[in-house]
Amino acid sequence: MDGKTLARIGAVAIVAVAITASVIELTRKDEVTEIRTVSRPQGGDPEPLRVTLRHCRDMGEAASRDASCLKAWSENRDRFLGATSTEAH
Repeated sequence: MDGKTLARIGAVAIVAVAITASVIELTRKDEVTEIRTVSRPQGGDPEPLRVTLRHCRDMGEAASRDASCLKAWSENRDRFLGATSTEAH
């Protein structure tokens, strides 16, 4: 085989791969993604702990020296870890 024939075979192979990829892409069905949003309950009195945690978040670095924030973080950590009052501290 000479170089011209080998180049033609390579070109045909590249075109065949490109056509195959195009056909596969065009026949693929788009998946519909469902977007779910988390809704917050409207109205009512929110949990006092949650209000305190948000207040501490907004305080920034000063919250690390605030006793009420330290207590709220401790309560939240215990609630998250499932610790009871006899196990805590």
